Amino acid sequence: MRQTNIYLVNGKVSKKVDVPKVFDTPYRPDIIKRAVTATASNKRQPYGPAPDAGIKHSVSTWGKGRGTARVQRIKAGRKATESPNNVSGRRAHPPLPERIWDRKVNRKERIFAKLSAVAATGDADIVKVRGHQFEDNVTFPIIVEDKIQELATTSEISAVLESIGLGYDLDRAKFGCKIRAGKGKMRNRRYRTPVSILIVVSDKDKAAFRGASNLPGVEVAAVSALNASILAPGGDAGRLTVFSESAIAKMGEWTL
Repeated sequence: MRQTNIYLVNGKVSKKVDVPKVFDTPYRPDIIKRAVTATASNKRQPYGPAPDAGIKHSVSTWGKGRGTARVQRIKAGRKATESPNNVSGRRAHPPLPERIWDRKVNRKERIFAKLSAVAATGDADIVKVRGHQFEDNVTFPIIVEDKIQELATTSEISAVLESIGLGYDLDRAKFGCKIRAGKGKMRNRRYRTPVSILIVVSDKDKAAFRGASNLPGVEVAAVSALNASILAPGGDAGRLTVFSESAIAKMGEWTL
């Protein structure tokens, strides 16, 4: 059975431990992508124009014989309107509020996507291909003693991650924050921050949630809340993930 190191909060190796069987799950990027896409689609809010948008004018057509286009024109003037080819006209094929965005994924397929995404976090090559940066001597999957769960300040969490050899990825996310292109700047999402380290803890009431909240791109999740969207943002598997020792113990109890 494959073994990996357990790191202390000071970055030193304390002992070795057997890797849970979940990390032996076959890597299926197609199933992971399908599950993540379905989750994103199910979160979409239906949208579309008002039923009478662009057709609220009092109009009439002049008919033939004036040497002008036979389009609808405002009664009190000459301006053409309402037709899709006219300025201020309605949209030709607008999005429909009745459209159903939901996508269905089989339960077993969704579970397999999560397990496969977990297994991808334990492969250094897949993690590196995704764009994460770390030192070459880091062993995967990355497991840290449970003290990391009780660190309540940003400086403490950052110091632990740097001592393990993950400081390069923290800098990548920090200095990779860019102003978003397009109209999203006006819609409360002005900045785009790269996805960085995921810290997996045993329970959702740990102090690490507060301690890592100010680190750009860093996210903390409980074992019970893991899914393909958290482990593989955007459908790209291999997120740089740090597991606490108790979280790995819980994952070892999963029935595959």
